[in-house]
Amino acid sequence: MSWQLATLSVLLRRVVKPRLARTPGPAEAAHDMALAAALFARVPPGLSRLNRGLLHWLQVGPCARRRVILWLHGGGYVAGGPDTHAAMLGRLALLAGVEVCLPDYRLAQQAPFPAAFDDAVAAYRALLEQGYRPRDIVLGGDSAGGGLALSVLAWALRSGQAPAGCVLFSPWTDLAMTGDSLRSNAAADPLLPVARIEELVEIYLQDADRRDPRASPLYAEFAGAGPVLIQYAETEILCDDCRRMAQRLRAQGVAVTEQVHPGAPHVWQLFDGWLPEARASLTEAARFVHTSFAAARR
Repeated sequence: MSWQLATLSVLLRRVVKPRLARTPGPAEAAHDMALAAALFARVPPGLSRLNRGLLHWLQVGPCARRRVILWLHGGGYVAGGPDTHAAMLGRLALLAGVEVCLPDYRLAQQAPFPAAFDDAVAAYRALLEQGYRPRDIVLGGDSAGGGLALSVLAWALRSGQAPAGCVLFSPWTDLAMTGDSLRSNAAADPLLPVARIEELVEIYLQDADRRDPRASPLYAEFAGAGPVLIQYAETEILCDDCRRMAQRLRAQGVAVTEQVHPGAPHVWQLFDGWLPEARASLTEAARFVHTSFAAARR
């Protein structure tokens, strides 16, 4: 563990986690995440942004033609957006040499489930309508967006339009909350207060089935999917969401790469420019993107 990560973990545990535990509601959570990104995110030089309605496009430097990462941002379905994730995904775009398309899907306070899923599918369809072939697309997502990416992957497989691969950072995959790490890692997780997870589920799903595969991809079908990369930490309360997702994918014949950190915070990749661990993880993700595109073209 770098000294930067050790320092950040103390700061998160003493300042950010208690603040998250007492955040009044979705509007305040969205505001706080946007403010934190504006103050601390390190945008790579040369980041180019283009907004086209639902789709926000990021590019840094030369990009491979007609290849794209479709990324679904995290934030517990109540926070986050293209602005909060532009720095991390700009770095990923630079490292991978491809454009990143970041849908501005509706948050739960704007429209509850299945609105986020519907918007994510609409973004995938929009790429196809623009001439991208499924093998030109790598799906990605972090936290809630990671679960959303897996739900879109399951939909794409049912539609016969499987992407080249899928990259996931600490995905939230089980809104039924059956993972043991929600309890066993409650104290160890330096960022997420487990007491607020039930509230997020209620805000997002309301009366919907918590095991609906569009919300909880742990219960979806993935036979025939391309390779999947999952990065997560052993100390996260969502550790079992990630570990069990990897097991389910493998059981259905999917090639899965797990990269597990012993003590990083949830979606530590957002701290690129501050943490060497974040840059290392994004570099591995970019390498996986290259490999997935190459394999899809064989």
